[in-house]
Amino acid sequence: MFIPPSFVHELLDRIDIVDVIDRLVPLKKKGANYGACCPFHNEKTPSFTVSPTKQFYHCFGCSVHGNAINFLMEFSGMSFVEAVTDLAVQVGIQVPVQHKETQSNISKTDSQNSLVKEDGAQRYAEERPENLYEVMKLAARYYQGQLKNSEEAVAYLKKRGLTGETAAHFAIGYAPNGWQSLESVFSNYQSEAGADVLIKAGLVIESSDHKYYDRFRERIIFPILSLKGMIVGFGGRILGLGEPKYLNSPETQLFAKGRELYNFFSARRAIREAERVIVVEGYMDVVALHQHGIEYSVAALGTAITPFHIQKLLRQTDNVVFCFDGDSAGKKAAQRAMENSLPYLIDGKNLSFLFLPEGEDPDSYVHQIGKEAFEGFLKNAIPLSVFLFKTLLVHVDLQTDEGRAKLVRDAKPLLKQVIAPALALMLLKRLSELSSFSQSELEEILQIKRISPSRVRGKAPRPRPITPFRWLIQILLYQPVYFKKLDKSLLVNFGGIHEEEKVLEALIEIFDTHPHIVDGTSGSSIMIYFQDHPHRSVLEIIESETLEWDNDIDLEAEFSGALMRIQEMQRKRRMAELHSKSLNTLTIEEKQELKRLAMS
Repeated sequence: MFIPPSFVHELLDRIDIVDVIDRLVPLKKKGANYGACCPFHNEKTPSFTVSPTKQFYHCFGCSVHGNAINFLMEFSGMSFVEAVTDLAVQVGIQVPVQHKETQSNISKTDSQNSLVKEDGAQRYAEERPENLYEVMKLAARYYQGQLKNSEEAVAYLKKRGLTGETAAHFAIGYAPNGWQSLESVFSNYQSEAGADVLIKAGLVIESSDHKYYDRFRERIIFPILSLKGMIVGFGGRILGLGEPKYLNSPETQLFAKGRELYNFFSARRAIREAERVIVVEGYMDVVALHQHGIEYSVAALGTAITPFHIQKLLRQTDNVVFCFDGDSAGKKAAQRAMENSLPYLIDGKNLSFLFLPEGEDPDSYVHQIGKEAFEGFLKNAIPLSVFLFKTLLVHVDLQTDEGRAKLVRDAKPLLKQVIAPALALMLLKRLSELSSFSQSELEEILQIKRISPSRVRGKAPRPRPITPFRWLIQILLYQPVYFKKLDKSLLVNFGGIHEEEKVLEALIEIFDTHPHIVDGTSGSSIMIYFQDHPHRSVLEIIESETLEWDNDIDLEAEFSGALMRIQEMQRKRRMAELHSKSLNTLTIEEKQELKRLAMS
C-alpha cells in the first residue's frame, strides 16, 4: 500500500505533535518548547525536547529525532501505515490508498521499469529504495510460503526446538534448492532489466557467463528488518552440511550489515521494559531466547560489533550485555566489541560481557536451563571496566617493572578513547593501582588531559557552523521561505567536496519539487520528504541545532552572512583555479578576472 507524501505532509500539518506525544509521555513546558525524560533511553535529567513550532522531537542524550509518525512507530511499535492511519483517525480524515503504479505515468517509463508478479497482478519496481523494499517484501512472502511446503525445513526447525508460532513471529522462511526459484515470483527474472533490480536487492547473482541464479538456495531464511520495520536483507542458514553455514545479503542500497542488528526493530519495546539488551552472535540464538520469553536480545549480522551497533544499542538502553561463546573466537569478538565501545561510553551506561560454558551457545543453553536460570546467569556478566584490564593483564607480568610498563603502554590507546569523565577517572585509578604509577604520572605518560567542568556564566553565544553550507541548511530548515531569496548560481562548481554541500543540494531539490513548502503556510518539519534518504540523519542533526533558536535571532543577517561566506569560498576557489595555470596560458579575460578577484 502506498500513501502519497502530499497526504502525509497535510496530515502532519493538521495534528499537533505535542498532543500526540503528551498522551503517551507527559510533557512539561520548557521555554518555547516542551520537554521530558526521554522515553527511548533511561535518564534522570530531561534531554527530550518537542518543538511545537517545527513539529519535531529530538533527544540530546540518545539522538532520536522525528515527527509524530516517527514517534508512534518508535514508541508504540507501529508500522508506517498504522501510524499514519492512527493519526488520521484522530483528526477525522481518511487515508487515501494508492497502488505503486499510480505514482507516475507508467506508459512513459515502461522501458525503465522491471516487472514484478504478485498474486497474478502486475506491479512495477524501479531501483529506487521504496521499490526495492517492495521486492524484498515479495521475496520474504515467497520464502515464508515455501517453508510450509518443505517437510525437510519444517523438520529441521522442529529439531531445533522451534514452534510454528515462533517461526511465524520472525517470518522465517525457506529458499528451495533451485537455481532460479524466484522466477515464480518475478516474471521477468531472465531479462536484463528485471534481473538488475533483483541483483541490486541482493536476491540474485550474475555469473561470469551472464546467467542469473538465486543467491539463497536450500537455506532457512531469516528476514532482517531496519529500524523502520522494513525488510532490508536476509540471512540464510544452510540445512545440511556445507559452507558457508550462514549467508547474509550483500551490501546494497538498503542493507549495510555493519549498521543493522537482527531483531532490533521488534525487540525495542521489550528492551525498554527489561531496561537491558542481550547481544548474541546468531539468528537462532535470538529466536531461541525469544521462544523462552527473553525477548530483549539482538544479534550482529555475521560481522564484529561496530561503532554503529554500539550507538544504536546505547540509544535504546543503559545496560548492554554481550553474550558470547566461551571459546577463543568468542573472547576475541568480545574484545573487539569492548574496543569499539570505548569512545561512546557515557557515565551511567553499563556494558558487560558474559561468556557461556564451553561448548554452549545461547540457543543450546537456554533450552537446557530455561528462562529463569538464564536470566540469573546474566548476573555473572563482567563489567567493561573489569574486562578491559582482564584482557590487558593476560599479556603482562605485573611482577616486573617491564611488565608494568607494558601494561601502561597497552592501556594508553584504550584509555585515551574514553571521554566519560567519571569512568575515565576510575579506569585511571585502577591502572595506577596495577602499575604502581601515580595518577599524575599516568596522565603525563598517557597524555590525558582531564578538563574540569566550568561554571556556566550566562547564555553562551551561538557558535557559527563549520561550513556555510550547514549554516544555510539551518536557516532553510528553520524558515523555508528564505529559499525564494537564494541565488542558486552561488552553489555551482563546488564539485560536491563537502558532505553538507550534497545535503544542501538534496534540500534544494525537495524545495524545487514541492514549492508549497516554501510558501510559509506549513509549520511542520520537512523531514517527511527524506524518509529513507541517505542524508536524513545529517539533516536531523542539523534540524535539532535550531531548537534553541528564538525570535531574537536576526535571520536576515544570518542568511546574508552564510551567502557572503559562500561567495568568498567561490572567489578563493576561482583564484586557485586561475593560479594553477601558467601566466602565459591565461587569456586576457582570465587575467582581468584574476585581477578583479584579487582586489575584491
